[in-house]
Amino acid sequence: MQFVAIFAIAFLLGSVPWGLVISKVFYGKDLREVGSGNIGTTNAIRAMGKVGGYAVFVLDFGKGLLSGFIGLWIAQAAGFEGGLVGVATAVAFLGCVWGHVFSPWLGFKGGKGIAVAIGCLFVTYGVVPSIIELLIFAVLVVATRYVSVGSIAAALACPLLSLWVFWGNWPAVLLCTIAGLTVFWAHRGNLARLREGTERRVGSKK
Repeated sequence: MQFVAIFAIAFLLGSVPWGLVISKVFYGKDLREVGSGNIGTTNAIRAMGKVGGYAVFVLDFGKGLLSGFIGLWIAQAAGFEGGLVGVATAVAFLGCVWGHVFSPWLGFKGGKGIAVAIGCLFVTYGVVPSIIELLIFAVLVVATRYVSVGSIAAALACPLLSLWVFWGNWPAVLLCTIAGLTVFWAHRGNLARLREGTERRVGSKK
Protein backbone atom coordinates (compact mmCIF):
# COMPACT_ATOMS: atom_id res chain seq x y z
CA MET A 1 0.00 0.00 0.00
CA GLN A 2 2.90 2.36 0.69
CA PHE A 3 4.23 1.85 -2.83
CA VAL A 4 0.77 2.52 -4.30
CA ALA A 5 0.50 5.72 -2.25
CA ILE A 6 3.97 6.88 -3.33
CA PHE A 7 3.19 6.25 -6.99
CA ALA A 8 -0.20 7.99 -6.79
CA ILE A 9 1.18 11.10 -5.04
CA ALA A 10 4.19 11.32 -7.37
CA PHE A 11 1.97 10.85 -10.42
CA LEU A 12 -0.35 13.66 -9.33
CA LEU A 13 2.56 15.99 -8.60
CA GLY A 14 4.18 15.15 -11.91
CA SER A 15 0.93 15.74 -13.78
CA VAL A 16 0.72 19.45 -12.88
CA PRO A 17 1.37 21.18 -16.25
CA TRP A 18 3.34 24.17 -15.01
CA GLY A 19 4.28 25.22 -18.52
CA LEU A 20 0.64 25.61 -19.48
CA VAL A 21 -0.29 27.27 -16.16
CA ILE A 22 2.43 29.91 -16.45
CA SER A 23 1.80 30.59 -20.13
CA LYS A 24 -1.93 31.12 -19.57
CA VAL A 25 -1.84 32.97 -16.27
CA PHE A 26 1.12 35.29 -16.90
CA TYR A 27 1.43 35.50 -20.68
CA GLY A 28 -2.14 35.04 -21.90
CA LYS A 29 -1.25 32.28 -24.33
CA ASP A 30 -1.57 28.52 -24.63
CA LEU A 31 1.90 27.00 -24.78
CA ARG A 32 0.48 24.06 -26.73
CA GLU A 33 -0.35 26.42 -29.61
CA VAL A 34 3.10 28.00 -29.82
CA GLY A 35 6.31 26.65 -31.34
CA SER A 36 6.59 22.89 -30.97
CA GLY A 37 3.45 22.76 -28.82
CA ASN A 38 5.34 21.12 -25.97
CA ILE A 39 4.79 22.33 -22.40
CA GLY A 40 8.42 21.85 -21.36
CA THR A 41 11.30 24.25 -20.76
CA THR A 42 12.68 24.50 -24.30
CA ASN A 43 9.41 25.52 -25.91
CA ALA A 44 8.58 27.71 -22.91
CA ILE A 45 11.78 29.72 -23.44
CA ARG A 46 10.97 30.14 -27.12
CA ALA A 47 7.40 31.20 -26.39
CA MET A 48 7.79 33.24 -23.19
CA GLY A 49 11.44 34.21 -23.02
CA LYS A 50 14.03 33.29 -20.42
CA VAL A 51 12.04 34.37 -17.36
CA GLY A 52 8.97 32.32 -18.20
CA GLY A 53 11.00 29.41 -19.54
CA TYR A 54 13.29 29.17 -16.52
CA ALA A 55 10.28 29.42 -14.21
CA VAL A 56 8.84 26.36 -15.94
CA PHE A 57 12.12 24.52 -15.47
CA VAL A 58 12.34 25.37 -11.76
CA LEU A 59 8.76 24.28 -11.11
CA ASP A 60 9.09 21.06 -13.11
CA PHE A 61 12.40 20.29 -11.44
CA GLY A 62 10.80 21.10 -8.08
CA LYS A 63 7.87 18.74 -8.52
CA GLY A 64 10.31 15.95 -9.34
CA LEU A 65 12.43 16.75 -6.32
CA LEU A 66 9.35 16.88 -4.07
CA SER A 67 8.11 13.55 -5.46
CA GLY A 68 11.41 11.94 -4.56
CA PHE A 69 11.38 13.34 -1.03
CA ILE A 70 7.78 12.22 -0.49
CA GLY A 71 8.73 8.71 -1.56
CA LEU A 72 11.66 8.79 0.85
CA TRP A 73 9.55 10.17 3.72
CA ILE A 74 6.82 7.56 3.28
CA ALA A 75 9.42 4.80 3.15
CA GLN A 76 11.05 6.04 6.35
CA ALA A 77 7.70 6.45 8.11
CA ALA A 78 6.81 2.87 7.15
CA GLY A 79 10.07 1.63 8.62
CA PHE A 80 11.55 0.52 5.30
CA GLU A 81 15.25 -0.27 5.29
CA GLY A 82 17.95 -1.03 2.74
CA GLY A 83 16.70 -1.97 -0.70
CA LEU A 84 13.07 -1.15 0.05
CA VAL A 85 13.97 2.52 0.44
CA GLY A 86 15.56 2.42 -2.99
CA VAL A 87 12.46 0.79 -4.46
CA ALA A 88 10.28 3.47 -2.85
CA THR A 89 12.27 6.34 -4.40
CA ALA A 90 12.33 4.49 -7.73
CA VAL A 91 8.54 4.20 -7.57
CA ALA A 92 8.38 7.96 -6.98
CA PHE A 93 10.70 8.49 -9.95
CA LEU A 94 8.52 6.46 -12.29
CA GLY A 95 5.33 8.03 -10.91
CA CYS A 96 6.40 11.63 -11.42
CA VAL A 97 7.79 10.94 -14.91
CA TRP A 98 4.61 9.19 -16.01
CA GLY A 99 2.47 11.93 -14.47
CA HIS A 100 4.39 14.55 -16.45
CA VAL A 101 4.48 12.67 -19.75
CA PHE A 102 0.90 11.35 -19.48
CA SER A 103 -0.80 14.23 -17.67
CA PRO A 104 -4.51 13.45 -17.12
CA TRP A 105 -5.22 17.22 -17.15
CA LEU A 106 -4.04 17.38 -20.78
CA GLY A 107 -5.75 14.29 -22.16
CA PHE A 108 -2.85 12.08 -21.04
CA LYS A 109 -0.40 14.14 -23.06
CA GLY A 110 2.30 16.24 -21.46
CA GLY A 111 5.95 17.20 -21.51
CA LYS A 112 9.00 15.09 -22.24
CA GLY A 113 10.15 14.60 -18.69
CA ILE A 114 13.75 15.80 -18.52
CA ALA A 115 13.43 18.50 -15.83
CA VAL A 116 11.08 16.50 -13.63
CA ALA A 117 13.24 13.38 -13.99
CA ILE A 118 16.47 15.15 -13.04
CA GLY A 119 14.72 16.70 -10.03
CA CYS A 120 13.55 13.34 -8.72
CA LEU A 121 16.89 11.68 -9.46
CA PHE A 122 18.62 13.92 -6.94
CA VAL A 123 16.73 11.89 -4.33
CA THR A 124 16.49 8.55 -6.13
CA TYR A 125 20.12 8.34 -7.33
CA GLY A 126 21.78 10.90 -5.11
CA VAL A 127 23.83 13.97 -5.95
CA VAL A 128 26.80 12.54 -7.87
CA PRO A 129 24.88 10.36 -10.40
CA SER A 130 22.41 13.20 -10.92
CA ILE A 131 25.23 15.64 -11.66
CA ILE A 132 26.59 13.11 -14.15
CA GLU A 133 23.16 13.11 -15.83
CA LEU A 134 23.21 16.91 -15.96
CA LEU A 135 26.74 16.93 -17.38
CA ILE A 136 25.80 14.45 -20.11
CA PHE A 137 22.87 16.68 -21.02
CA ALA A 138 24.80 19.97 -20.87
CA VAL A 139 27.93 18.81 -22.71
CA LEU A 140 25.95 17.36 -25.61
CA VAL A 141 23.68 20.40 -25.88
CA VAL A 142 26.73 22.70 -26.03
CA ALA A 143 28.55 20.40 -28.47
CA THR A 144 25.64 19.85 -30.86
CA ARG A 145 23.35 22.82 -30.11
CA TYR A 146 20.48 20.34 -30.02
CA VAL A 147 18.61 20.21 -26.71
CA SER A 148 17.01 16.96 -27.82
CA VAL A 149 20.39 15.23 -28.26
CA GLY A 150 21.34 16.02 -24.66
CA SER A 151 17.90 14.94 -23.46
CA ILE A 152 17.95 11.64 -25.32
CA ALA A 153 21.47 10.82 -24.14
CA ALA A 154 20.53 11.61 -20.53
CA ALA A 155 17.45 9.38 -20.82
CA LEU A 156 19.53 6.49 -22.17
CA ALA A 157 22.13 6.98 -19.42
CA CYS A 158 19.44 6.59 -16.77
CA PRO A 159 19.24 2.74 -16.90
CA LEU A 160 23.04 2.48 -16.86
CA LEU A 161 23.33 4.73 -13.83
CA SER A 162 20.60 2.74 -12.09
CA LEU A 163 22.87 -0.32 -12.30
CA TRP A 164 25.57 1.65 -10.52
CA VAL A 165 23.26 3.01 -7.83
CA PHE A 166 21.03 -0.05 -7.29
CA TRP A 167 23.21 -3.02 -8.26
CA GLY A 168 21.47 -6.12 -6.95
CA ASN A 169 18.22 -4.25 -6.24
CA TRP A 170 16.57 -5.35 -9.45
CA PRO A 171 13.05 -3.97 -8.80
CA ALA A 172 14.57 -0.48 -8.39
CA VAL A 173 16.72 -0.97 -11.51
CA LEU A 174 13.65 -2.05 -13.50
CA LEU A 175 11.55 0.91 -12.37
CA CYS A 176 14.29 3.41 -13.18
CA THR A 177 14.89 1.77 -16.55
CA ILE A 178 11.21 2.05 -17.45
CA ALA A 179 11.23 5.71 -16.43
CA GLY A 180 14.33 6.44 -18.52
CA LEU A 181 12.91 4.64 -21.55
CA THR A 182 9.65 6.56 -21.14
CA VAL A 183 11.58 9.83 -21.44
CA PHE A 184 13.38 8.41 -24.48
CA TRP A 185 10.03 7.43 -26.02
CA ALA A 186 8.67 10.93 -25.37
CA HIS A 187 11.45 12.26 -27.64
CA ARG A 188 10.48 10.06 -30.60
CA GLY A 189 9.39 13.11 -32.59
CA ASN A 190 12.76 14.75 -31.98
CA LEU A 191 14.52 11.60 -33.16
CA ALA A 192 12.53 11.69 -36.39
CA ARG A 193 13.41 15.36 -36.96
CA LEU A 194 17.08 14.68 -36.21
CA ARG A 195 17.09 11.97 -38.88
CA GLU A 196 15.36 14.31 -41.33
CA GLY A 197 17.65 17.24 -40.51
CA THR A 198 14.74 19.47 -39.48
CA GLU A 199 15.34 19.60 -35.72
CA ARG A 200 15.82 23.14 -34.38
CA ARG A 201 19.19 24.07 -32.91
CA VAL A 202 19.61 26.30 -29.88
CA GLY A 203 19.49 29.91 -31.04
CA SER A 204 18.11 29.17 -34.50
CA LYS A 205 15.34 31.34 -35.91
CA LYS A 206 13.69 28.47 -37.81
